Amino acid sequence: MAVDGLSDGQVREVLAGTRRIALVGASNKPERPSYGVMRFLLDSGFEVVPVNPGLAGQKLLGQLVVASLEAAAPLEMVDLFRNSAEVGAPVADAIRLGAKSIWMQLGVVNEAAAQAARDAGLIVVMDRCPAIEMPRLGLV
Repeated sequence: MAVDGLSDGQVREVLAGTRRIALVGASNKPERPSYGVMRFLLDSGFEVVPVNPGLAGQKLLGQLVVASLEAAAPLEMVDLFRNSAEVGAPVADAIRLGAKSIWMQLGVVNEAAAQAARDAGLIVVMDRCPAIEMPRLGLV
């Protein structure tokens, strides 16, 4: 079983029920995973708001980069390209701002942050990548 405890059907529902994604840790470097995943999500029809305070005000793949989750609101999914130890603050912001789901990328596992999000009613996908899950689940 996956570390997040979600079934394929639950992951499929999260992806199918999401249209707007705030991507925290967006990079302007094409070799970085966050860049490739952002391109994949945009090409798959999602509205993606890149979040990176160091790049705020710039365009990334045609999308305006914002400095914070507040600036990315309204939130549906928050996709986290951050070190596992650093996801607590953006998860707390996502909860406060009314996000519906948290997606922690491959290698990102933070059980305390995940539990806080679940306790607030959010769905938490952890240690997965939508660019892998969508094709695997037949969503592209």
